[in-house]
Amino acid sequence: MVRELIWSKFALKQKQNIFEYWNKRNKSKSYSIKLNNLFNNAAELLIAHPNIGEKTDYNNVRLKLVRDYWMAYRITDKHIQILTVWDTRRNPDDFDNILEIIGFV
Repeated sequence: MVRELIWSKFALKQKQNIFEYWNKRNKSKSYSIKLNNLFNNAAELLIAHPNIGEKTDYNNVRLKLVRDYWMAYRITDKHIQILTVWDTRRNPDDFDNILEIIGFV
């Protein structure tokens, strides 16, 4: 069964913040463009192989590693919903707080 890919508003905002950081740091959009392509390719891969990500303690939530970022996503019968994009270099305790903020814990 082919599932529809949905990016949450929160995940889209996280991606935007990541791209703004790299644009400012590198004074160029080239890395952000490459990173966006990696995120989009990983998301397309999830449509074909939804169980490819690492299982978590949260019901139906998996993690797909893309460079230094976790893409947290939820699998349902009809959708694959990207919940957030998380920089793995940040405090791991904050990840649980993020899932709580978006109403997943």
